[in-house]
Amino acid sequence: MCDIRTYNVVILGIGFLFIFTAFTTCGNIEQTVVKSLDNATFTGSGYHSLGIIYGIFSFANLLAPPVVTVIGPRFTMFFSGILYSGYIAVFINPWTWSFYFTSVLIGIGAALLWTAQGHFLVENSDASTINRNTGLFWALLQCSMLFGNLYVYLDWKGKSEISDGDRRIMFIALLVTSVIGTLSFLILRRSQQLEDEVLSEEEGRSLLSSRLIYKQRANSAINDAKAEFKTILHLFGTKTILLLACCMAYSGLELSFYSGVYGTCIGATSQFGDGAKALIGISGIVVGFGEIIGGGLFGLILKNNRFRRTSVVFLGMVVHFVAFYLIFLNIPDDAPVAFKSSTQEKPYLSPSVSIAMLCSFLLGLGDSCFNTQLYSILGRVYTEQSAPAFAIFKFIQVCSIYSRTGFLRVLKKVLKCLKLKSG
Repeated sequence: MCDIRTYNVVILGIGFLFIFTAFTTCGNIEQTVVKSLDNATFTGSGYHSLGIIYGIFSFANLLAPPVVTVIGPRFTMFFSGILYSGYIAVFINPWTWSFYFTSVLIGIGAALLWTAQGHFLVENSDASTINRNTGLFWALLQCSMLFGNLYVYLDWKGKSEISDGDRRIMFIALLVTSVIGTLSFLILRRSQQLEDEVLSEEEGRSLLSSRLIYKQRANSAINDAKAEFKTILHLFGTKTILLLACCMAYSGLELSFYSGVYGTCIGATSQFGDGAKALIGISGIVVGFGEIIGGGLFGLILKNNRFRRTSVVFLGMVVHFVAFYLIFLNIPDDAPVAFKSSTQEKPYLSPSVSIAMLCSFLLGLGDSCFNTQLYSILGRVYTEQSAPAFAIFKFIQVCSIYSRTGFLRVLKKVLKCLKLKSG
């Protein structure tokens, strides 16, 4: 029988599996669904929604650690799961105002969820188990790429447009999935060390009046919040965070690409025919396989040492270099912005489904290389300051996601100029 800490890590991973089966699938198909809406009053954009989510997410990360400290990681994750479920529910009957309003809410929820997750994972690990627990959690989380995307493939195969009925059925199923994941956080348990601390604290307060107890708790919460915020400011200037900042920022850039842009590109590529929309689901599944293989290989199997970390990160860099170069050759330039239609431009190569799926796998594998090592390093170095450390990680990561819109516009213009010159 496994100990409480291992049990908590498994349940944590399962909860995230269900929630992100819903949210990741939603992110992959969001722009495609919005383009297919038969609603003249709806003026929302999937890209604008993701921009709002990650913009709010970035700044909310700075305020998340005090909240996690005050109300605890378990309740924080449960509350955040409710916000995720609300965002998914909007797509059942979408309105522009509710679409953007829940985008703001889920940005706040995401900051709380990921900060609490990092804190809870470190709380249930030690130096000998942090790498194993990180790999186990990551593998369970990335299984979320499989199930929802498989449903997308089976249901959308051969369809060029998504009907209102198909959309409602899809998002009702995703909503139920997200709610199950949210409820799973309620069965997480305190580790034995925390139980002992709580019992000792309660015994010490048993002789105090109720009014005095509540006053002490309020003062303690305020002091904890101030301390957490000061810790964030302090950690920003530490050597480890500064050295990891570039890697954190890059992980945000590539996350935004494979989770929100690449699937839309595949679905809009006219050369893939009527099956292009269904390929969005297959692409998500293949990304998931890459993530799971990477999480299992780099988090669970290989031993924990500095040389291995360097090798894994270098492998991720090479894998992503190959993936992005092949995508540049294989996908039309206008694929990310094709609206109400398929692509008109032709890429350098004749678009190949096999190459597109290979790139999906490489994107997932490379992403796991970076993220498993970042989680493991932060968990080992900042064991006593896990919530602020993971909040900074998500802040830097999400700032890079939010800023990539302008960067990609400039890059696209440069690539078009180069293409015209070479032509």
